[in-house]
Amino acid sequence: MELFNRLRARWNRSYNDMSETLAEDYVGEHAPKGLRYSLIGLMILFILLALLGWYWSNEPEPFDVQTISYEAALQAALQAAPQTAPPAAPVIGAATTASLIHVIDLMLHKPGGYLANDVTPPGLWLDNVPSWEFGVLVQVRDLSKAMRESFSRSQSQSTEDRDLALAEPRFNVDHRSWAVPWPESEYADGRDYLHSYLQRLGDEKEFDAQFYARADNLRYWLSTVETRLGSLSQRLSASVGQRRINTDLSGAAGARQSTPSPQDLMVKTDWLQIDNVFYEARGTSWALLHFLQAIEIDFADVLEKKNARTSVRQIIRELEMTQQPVNAPIIVNGEGFGVLANHSLVMASYISRANAAIIDLRELLSQG
Repeated sequence: MELFNRLRARWNRSYNDMSETLAEDYVGEHAPKGLRYSLIGLMILFILLALLGWYWSNEPEPFDVQTISYEAALQAALQAAPQTAPPAAPVIGAATTASLIHVIDLMLHKPGGYLANDVTPPGLWLDNVPSWEFGVLVQVRDLSKAMRESFSRSQSQSTEDRDLALAEPRFNVDHRSWAVPWPESEYADGRDYLHSYLQRLGDEKEFDAQFYARADNLRYWLSTVETRLGSLSQRLSASVGQRRINTDLSGAAGARQSTPSPQDLMVKTDWLQIDNVFYEARGTSWALLHFLQAIEIDFADVLEKKNARTSVRQIIRELEMTQQPVNAPIIVNGEGFGVLANHSLVMASYISRANAAIIDLRELLSQG
């Protein structure tokens, strides 16, 4: 025992001497000043970048659609006719267009700006915010497409609006492109064309700028929203892995597909993509929440006639639940009935309920 204690004491003395020598040679008082200052500078830089990345990761708060739409419509009306009295209420289509413009503005000018195409720290290593931006951008693309093809046209043979025809392609630029074409510049140009359309909506002399609030136009856009939410719900549910039966050709007599596929499919989201899918769904819900609030204003008469206003409000209520604060440092991926929570499954529950309500709303709008 005494021999063991002596060996341990000798080892401790040797280890302490070696540690002191290394500390003095590399980071101690005897180290070169340039090396010490460089290490301190790198440490300070890392801390500053971490704090900046934390600040940039904050998502924009929901905004008041009614206030935004009225202020935007008022500004557009005054620009079109400065001498006229302000309108008592926004024209039809002003709420939807103004909400779309404001969502784009917030995506481009939130803390840190647009981050999806950043190639320098801290934006380089932030993936949740770019995923959130992509979810918002998908909804911007879908709504601008619906405005160009349906909301602004009286029938299928009518001419498309000139501003919307220029705005919609701008939002389809690759969101991760860091060279020409610049996404920020293209999206800003699309926003400017939308603002021009909004200004023309409030100008009685520009009668070729119209927004037709009809049930069939609303069903056209809701059909796209339905498929988007359905896909997101499936991707979120696949966070724990699921064995699913292939139902691609179910209910379609005589239907065929290009190549055969297995009857049983194992679907599981990659572990590194779970948080990205979650924040994409969160961005999608954030944008869609405001668009539906604007739709409730512009399509008030249609919804009232179809007794569908409560259906829209229920969809909005479900989407509001997806914007609750995330009180965990990471997106937890526990088993469905396991000890740990699964944030993706909770998000999938809210989105599935909203999607089911959208399906019911579309059926309600199709009735005479």
